[in-house]
This record gives sequence, C-alpha cells and structure tokens, in this order.
Amino acid sequence: MQRTERIHIIERMLRSRRSVSFTELMERLEVSRATLYRDLAVAQERLGLPLLKDEETRKYRLDRTAECQELPGLWFSPREIHALLSLKALLRAMDTGGVLAEHIEPLRERLLKMLGSAASPAGEVACRVRILQVASRSCTPRHFQTLAAAVMERQRLLIRYQARSSGELSQREVSPQRLVHYRGNWYLDAWCHQKNALRSFAVDAILETQPTDVQARELAEEVLDDFLGAGYGIFAGQQLTWATLVFSARQARWVATEQWHPAQEGQFLADGSYQLRLPYSQDTELILDILKHGPDCQVVAPPELRAKVIRLLKQSLEKY
Repeated sequence: MQRTERIHIIERMLRSRRSVSFTELMERLEVSRATLYRDLAVAQERLGLPLLKDEETRKYRLDRTAECQELPGLWFSPREIHALLSLKALLRAMDTGGVLAEHIEPLRERLLKMLGSAASPAGEVACRVRILQVASRSCTPRHFQTLAAAVMERQRLLIRYQARSSGELSQREVSPQRLVHYRGNWYLDAWCHQKNALRSFAVDAILETQPTDVQARELAEEVLDDFLGAGYGIFAGQQLTWATLVFSARQARWVATEQWHPAQEGQFLADGSYQLRLPYSQDTELILDILKHGPDCQVVAPPELRAKVIRLLKQSLEKY
C-alpha cells in the first residue's frame, strides 16, 4: 500500500470517529510504528491535516475548528512536484504583464510545502530551472485583465488598435472569443464587427480597452479552429496552400522531431534529407521560419512561395 492511500485511510478513520488510537491505525494499515509515525508527520506537516493528540488517552483526533480540514485533492510524488514547479516557472515566464502572478504564487507555496523534505530542496527549483523568452513583448496588465474578463464574461469591447505592419490606428468593436499565448506573446482572437470577420489582435498592440454592456457574439470552437487554426502560425485564413520544404541531412534530425503544423506530413528522403509538407494561409510567418534555416532549407513548392523566398534572399544579399 502506497503512502498516498495510507494517508487517505487515516483521514477517513479520523473523520468518521471522534478519535482513533495509534494501535488501531497501525493494525488497519498493517505498517510498523516507525512508518505510521512518518505518515502522520507527512499528513500534518506537509499536507496540512489538522491532527491533535490527546496525551492522556494517546488517541488522535481532528481539530474540527481548524481552517483547513480537507487534504489536497491531488497527490504527487516529489518528482511530479518538481515537474509542476518547473511548470510554474514556465507560467511566470509567460506572464509578461504580471497579471497571473497573484494566482500562481499561492499554488507555488502549496507545492513547495508538499515537496517538504524530499531529497532535493524545493527552493533549488527556482535556480535549476531556467526558461528564456526570446522576442516576447510586454503587454499592459490593466488591458490584459479587461480582455480576460471580457473573454470569460462574453462581453463586447471597444478597443483602439495599432497595426504592426502599417502603424495605422483604428477603433474596433469586437466580440472576444479566446486569448492565445503563442511564441512568447499574447493574442486576442475576436469577431471584429467593423470587418464582419474573425481577427487575431496582438495584445501588446491594443492601446485602449473599454468594456460595453452588449453581449458578445458567440462562435463555436470548431469555427474558430477552422478559421484561426487552419493556417500556419498565428496568421489565419481558410484559403490554404500547401508548401513543400526539403531540409538538408544535417538539419533533418532536428526538423523531423519538430511540429510546425498539426496537419504536417514529413518523410526522410533517400539522401538523408527531410521533406516537410504543411498548409498555410498567409506566408509571412512561414517565410521567417524558412529563412532562419538558411542554406539548410529549400522551398520546392509552390512556385510563388519559392520565388518570394528567392527574391528576399537576393535582397538580403544586396545589403552585404
């Protein structure tokens, strides 16, 4: 019987009776005195079970007046807790606006307490797990909170937005659908009532937000995925084109393990190179990913994508 199960049994026995003797617990669990002492210590010190011991009767009971009487609903081994604390570090790195901090920190403290006296000090996780966010852009916490509330409460918003490509300012009325964290940055998927279409807005480019009392237009998740998830990366669209890329044998080992798109198709070729086929609706982000591989990536199809990459490479060479 695992410690997790034993502590649950201890809790049930104490909750169903006024008090339980050490001997009764030991017989029910079929463990040694030393093991039971350790289990009781873990239940009280690491999991917060409000145990009281009557020194006269030598029996244990629950402190019914204690603020925390329930054991945590989830049970983790030290290794699993380390993994969760690592996830906490990832969440903190994602939280570029600082808006999640107050919700993440209590979870971290709870996990640290549960980790207790495991072999590795829990505090070491902070310095042993390092997550680097490259090219992430900070967003205003106040705007993020307004957007998150509008998404959850299904409420329309008025926003002032500055397009990254042109710098153009516009006023929009939008029905927020969901928030997306992608490549270190936050985006708002929303129905734009001016364009009468779905759009994805970079949260850091939203300059002003104003809630309204109007109910947001509701779109099914399947509709969102069809339009916003079909293309490549954050660029949406339903008019899809398939690209065929071939990576050198030197780069193939890495690319073969990467997911560029959920619908991608990949295979190794006879010379050790790797062929990758994937759909895209707008080529902006796809071209950026192609160019970062330099001479190790060749565009085979379609012809218009190949021609555009060739033109950009020539323009880049002219700079040198």
